[in-house]
Amino acid sequence: MDPSAIVVVGAREHNLKGIDVRVPLNAMTVVTGVSGSGKSSLAFDILYAEGQRRYVESFSTYARQFLDRMDRPRVERIEGILPAVAIDQRRPVKTSRSTVGTMTELHDHLKLLFAKVGVPYCRQCGRAVARDSQESAARDLLAAHAGERALVTFSVSAPAGLPWAEMRSGLLAAGYVRALGPDGPIELDAAETAPVAGGLVTVIQDRLRLRTAERARLVDSLEQALRHGRGRAAAVLPDAGDRVERFSTALECAACGFAVRDPVPNLFSFNSPLGACETCRGFGRVIDLDLDLVVPDPRRTILEGAIKPWSTKATSWERGTLVKFCRRRGIPTDVPWGELDPAERELVLDGDGRGQYPGVRGWFRWLEGRTYRMHVRVFLSRYRTYRLCPACGGARVRPEALDFRVGGKTIAEIARLPIGEAATFFDALALPAGQAEEAAGLILDEIRSRLGYLVAVGLEYLTLDRQSRTLSGGELERVDLTTALGSALVNTLYVLDEPSIGLHPRDTERLIRILHRLRDQGNTVVVVEHDPAIIRAADHTIDLGPGAGERGGEVVFAGPPAALGQARRSLTAEYLTGHRTIPLPAERRRPLPGLMLGIRAASANNLRDLDVDIPLACFVVVTGVSGSGKSTLVEEVLYRGLKKRQGAPVATPGTCRGIEGAERIAEVILVDQAAIGSTPRANPVTYLRAFDAIRACFARTEEARLRHYTAATFSFNVPGGRCETCTGEGFERVEMQFLSDVYVPCAECGGARFQAEVLEVRFRGRSIREVLDLTVAEALEFFADVPEVTSRLVPLADVGLDYLRLGQPLSTLSGGEAQRVKLAAHLGREGKAHTLFLFDEPTTGLHLADIARLLACFARLVARGHSLLVIEHHLEVVKCADWVIDLGPEGGADGGRLVAAGSPETIAATPGSNTGRFLAEVLREGAVVAEATPALAASPAAANGNIRIVGAREHNLRDLSLELPRDRLIVLTGLSGSGKSSLAFDV
Repeated sequence: MDPSAIVVVGAREHNLKGIDVRVPLNAMTVVTGVSGSGKSSLAFDILYAEGQRRYVESFSTYARQFLDRMDRPRVERIEGILPAVAIDQRRPVKTSRSTVGTMTELHDHLKLLFAKVGVPYCRQCGRAVARDSQESAARDLLAAHAGERALVTFSVSAPAGLPWAEMRSGLLAAGYVRALGPDGPIELDAAETAPVAGGLVTVIQDRLRLRTAERARLVDSLEQALRHGRGRAAAVLPDAGDRVERFSTALECAACGFAVRDPVPNLFSFNSPLGACETCRGFGRVIDLDLDLVVPDPRRTILEGAIKPWSTKATSWERGTLVKFCRRRGIPTDVPWGELDPAERELVLDGDGRGQYPGVRGWFRWLEGRTYRMHVRVFLSRYRTYRLCPACGGARVRPEALDFRVGGKTIAEIARLPIGEAATFFDALALPAGQAEEAAGLILDEIRSRLGYLVAVGLEYLTLDRQSRTLSGGELERVDLTTALGSALVNTLYVLDEPSIGLHPRDTERLIRILHRLRDQGNTVVVVEHDPAIIRAADHTIDLGPGAGERGGEVVFAGPPAALGQARRSLTAEYLTGHRTIPLPAERRRPLPGLMLGIRAASANNLRDLDVDIPLACFVVVTGVSGSGKSTLVEEVLYRGLKKRQGAPVATPGTCRGIEGAERIAEVILVDQAAIGSTPRANPVTYLRAFDAIRACFARTEEARLRHYTAATFSFNVPGGRCETCTGEGFERVEMQFLSDVYVPCAECGGARFQAEVLEVRFRGRSIREVLDLTVAEALEFFADVPEVTSRLVPLADVGLDYLRLGQPLSTLSGGEAQRVKLAAHLGREGKAHTLFLFDEPTTGLHLADIARLLACFARLVARGHSLLVIEHHLEVVKCADWVIDLGPEGGADGGRLVAAGSPETIAATPGSNTGRFLAEVLREGAVVAEATPALAASPAAANGNIRIVGAREHNLRDLSLELPRDRLIVLTGLSGSGKSSLAFDV
């Protein structure tokens, strides 16, 4: 056994061909290779799966039932495996409650900080609210009114029905001789009527002059007044114009009596019923009727169907009721909706309140009571959209939580800050002196540390309240990376899947430093990556290939990155050394002045009244550092704006004055990073809709016609020809109580998925099962004269996926393969003429060899007359564009501007362009440019080899600090109750 490495022997998972691999411990290893070569199979399905499986198996059977169950990978043996943590892009975030703050646990720390040191402010008068004591009240009075006369008072309620004489006798018996009347102090024994104001009698506790020598008397008087006044007292200052200073032992404003809730951590959590806004339940948004969808074309009249939901046969009664109402109220029905008076439009929308006509909004409210019906829910979704909660304004928490501030900001205001600004805010934050300072100081240090990690990985433009499900795959992975750094684990195997995705070349160096820091903490880091800079920064490189699918799965090279250029069969080495390059286009298409798409005054998110022209019938790339506004411009402003113009249901478009030239676009298609279908039934031919044509070929055979088989007979998704024992899945799941579920081939069909008699039908000598086992390349030859099939499969071959099997489940594809299947589905369709295709980082998961093929597909797409707009950081793609739009200059508040627009050469020559600086090197060299980053020396913590515990105070431990050597047998001993279990189990 090699004590310095993880050793994998005979790995055969997916397309791996019994490979042997050595992964050095406490080092950073990069696994690279073309897409589909087996990188994810090695990193995630073997190294991570085995590390996680063995770790989980060390738990009790009771605990294991609550944890993810990992199957044993197909490998002969693995030695030296560590507990593993996976940081990848395939973990979808579906809940709207998850934010960057909750993912990084920063929100939890903010809750504790606000509960400890949050300063409450009165919602009515804006004054700071604090609990008063006799000591603090005396201190404030002596500081502000030294030398002045003061009347210390408290108020008691005058019970209804109690004669004043009896109440006066009680006060006199208690030793009180004066009260405060309308015109000043009065003697109680001389007061014939009760000096009541607001149902209260103000009793004078003491009269004195505010001097330091009288401090003890003042404190005693205030203590008595607060006790008899049920926590409230006041000081009347005759020398200051009878000014009244009020004090309260409760958390309430002494000036106006506004009460503030006690600051407990859950009050500041939108995931707790105690803190969540009651209107939106902590989501920050509510579903509301979208009038732009209800009336998509204001040029239509009511008679022409301006109210779209009432323009169908099913709603003819509602439409007739509307017309009668309009005639009764004198609202013209032959005038365009946009020309009606606002009052007339409101009557149509809200009705007149008399019950005869409920209005459009009232009708939708009536429908909401019938959402138990599926078709009603579908109907409502077409006309509703999300809007900011009117109660909390998107803050997510109830108003009581916003009464507290730290550093002058509420928790919602801090969550809205870009992370870079939040880091600056907390670095400058000075905690108030007090008992909570020590505990809050630890919380504040943790907040600063985690914010620093987020800035270090290039995410300073995000906000803490950003929904996790809106993050790109690369952003999500880097957020997870900061969480891993914050946990400070050691002796752990971290497996990362392309953390550089979505990262501008300028920020790659910062990411490398983070990965090295993770390694230097005493961990083993394995990164699946294509970025040349990260490959060169590794301690060890494993290059898989030489091809993809069945042509891959072999170790082409294993060793230090500096020796990678000597590998003979490595495509990675050829591109890194410049022996193979992606050539510049022979000629760039020149934008035509009259063929432009103009976005005017875009101001969504961080865009700053941006005016930009997008050439049509060209290959256009949008670049810029992370957070500069690329996705906002392309998806929120352009895509949603065009879709809204076409009347399609879509989220609210980003704000802009208008989109010029939109009439030149027949259709707009967005190909984003949303996950592809994960059901085991989904495969390449079903996703690309080629299976319909394949089933039709079988249904046309003579044998099928004799048996009266239809195309549906050859489907494993519907009853008829499929095996009903396994319902067409080919396997049966055996549920295990405390182990992973076992999948065994179906006993009835043996994994064939179809009934035996259906498999007897053959098309050109092959059954439907055998056809599904063909690769795309084999299928193109087999169906060469069936254009209905080949037209759907050719795009898969064009994007380099001709090695996939037709029936291969999509859930088994790597990230790069899945993305290219999605691209092929759109590239394969002709669509309407003058279609605008929008791509969001299509090079995700692609090797340079795969990018060359992708660019060829893009060129053919533009040659057909379509327009292509691509968000991309990869310089090899940018250099091949016809036109580049560079946003920036930085991210977040410092972005959202147009830095430059023009050919790649123009961008490269633009001063101040971060993209141009790196693009100039690529255009000059004609090859991939990446400086080697020397490996960092191991940190003292990692070199020390000990577990350090500092200041342990659990139970009876008294600031215990000690070091425990790793990889040793350690015995803790001591008297019973000395703290052994506290140290071993609780710390």
